[in-house]
Amino acid sequence: MASYRINRELRDMQKDPPVSCSAGPVGDDMFHWQATIMGPSDSPFAGGVFLVSIHFPTDYPFKPPKVSFRTKVYHPNINSNGSICLDILKEQWSPALSLSKVLLSICSLLTDPNPDDPLVPEIAHMYKTDRAKYETTASVWTHKYAMG
Repeated sequence: MASYRINRELRDMQKDPPVSCSAGPVGDDMFHWQATIMGPSDSPFAGGVFLVSIHFPTDYPFKPPKVSFRTKVYHPNINSNGSICLDILKEQWSPALSLSKVLLSICSLLTDPNPDDPLVPEIAHMYKTDRAKYETTASVWTHKYAMG
């Protein structure tokens, strides 16, 4: 079941890729993918290319994929290990969601952080109290880690 669904999602993504994202299997392992997310132009991540690792569980789509950033990113909902605090990757997961929708949600999270449910409280605090400093720091990290 899982490999059938993963193969179908791969075909769908190749046919109709999500805006500013791409993803596919690493080598021959259909359960381990790598995705690329282009930093949204209306964010401090503009111009960055972010690598994201995706591991599908054997009971996918009934359990969410494990998704984490491999590129360092300065964001209240993404920690230094690359873990992402996003409800659809946890309790709000639904088998109706696809990896394409997950990647679009991550792009949206880059543009619109959720400082009220942070993974990194100090970045969330800066986002809420000094937006300019947050955006400058995020932009500096993007230039340092996400631009070749």
